[in-house]
Amino acid sequence: MPVALVTGASAGLGEEFARQLSQRGLRLVLAARRKERLDALAAELGDARAVEVDLSAQGSVGRLLAEIGSAGETIHLLVNNAGFGLTGRFAKQDPSRLRQMIDLNCGALTELCRAVAPGMVERRSGAILNVASTAAFQPGPGMAVYFATKAFVLSLTEALHEELKPHDIKVSALCPGPTATEFGDVAGFGRPIPKFAVADAQSVVRAGLDGLDSNRAVVVPGMLNKLSAQGHRLLPRAALRRIAGAIKF
Repeated sequence: MPVALVTGASAGLGEEFARQLSQRGLRLVLAARRKERLDALAAELGDARAVEVDLSAQGSVGRLLAEIGSAGETIHLLVNNAGFGLTGRFAKQDPSRLRQMIDLNCGALTELCRAVAPGMVERRSGAILNVASTAAFQPGPGMAVYFATKAFVLSLTEALHEELKPHDIKVSALCPGPTATEFGDVAGFGRPIPKFAVADAQSVVRAGLDGLDSNRAVVVPGMLNKLSAQGHRLLPRAALRRIAGAIKF
């Protein structure tokens, strides 16, 4: 039974991915830590089921895949959305939380891509959408590890795009800027982002899915974000570092 797996589906972009994919008629497996939210969303959407899992935990990806396999399901679309960020100076941050962020944002995402790719190659069909960020395009003093994880996601996704394209598999990296989700609350933003710079989840997800349909390797929604993502072409990296470091989250 072909399914779309959406990670981090209990809120924000993940919840919106679930809604828009359900509207497309896909059967969904929704994975996240907060089971009550997942159950409510799955019940609302109908053709969906919830799997409670903390993908930052060791062995969690294997358990999730085993559960999907035991249900007789095959992942035809993978949306790697689970992830979080943290603000603060690197030397003062909790090392266990930094490692958890790396394990989730990079490790679980990579493991899931590797798990689904062989079957997609064999079937010569399938799609992978990895949620990166405009943070992927420059270093981020004050959110150093988060920015680095998203640079990893972008680089990996672009490489997979080229490797899997000859097998008729679509691979895209969605790189949104500030979006109206719970991300800032979890990350610890100390001040609100100006409203003109904040996108809504619906338009971001729509852009990501449209980009995946067209098999665009990199999707950056919004003109302001597109300009930000091109900063490395307009300014020296030293200037980018100083500008990013001057931002107070």
